[in-house]
Amino acid sequence: MRVTDEESHDISAAGLRIGVVTALFNESITSGLTAGAIEFLEEAGASGIRTVTVPGAFEIPLFAQKLATSGYHAVVCLGAVIEGETDHYEQVANRTSEGLMRVQLDTGVPIAFGVLTVRCIDHAIARSQPGAKNKGREAAAAAVMAARALETLDRA
Repeated sequence: MRVTDEESHDISAAGLRIGVVTALFNESITSGLTAGAIEFLEEAGASGIRTVTVPGAFEIPLFAQKLATSGYHAVVCLGAVIEGETDHYEQVANRTSEGLMRVQLDTGVPIAFGVLTVRCIDHAIARSQPGAKNKGREAAAAAVMAARALETLDRA
């Protein structure tokens, strides 16, 4: 099956095994991101979808690495880091993004960054609602597109 993203790309996940790692912290937000990602992957016909939940965003890179080294073609990483009164927000957001980039470069497996880093909860809520603008859905599409792009390079 193929689906079309916002920019009218025709995307098929047939034959792809995709991991989805979701942080439980801010679950009212992350559950919407996960629903969007799973919906997209099912519509695109992914051959296998493995979902994993972790305590918070900081733990996402470790589990993304485990999936990336276990035969998954791509990993979708979802979380919500919302600014508070301390600089903890910046530390978690920065370390999570750095960790995921490292996993991607070290393993050669696409890691889609669907971790919201927002200054107010309303922004996170808006980005986790059902529909085409759901950032979990967008991250899943990016993961599939990156996996397919790598396939073309492997064939060249």
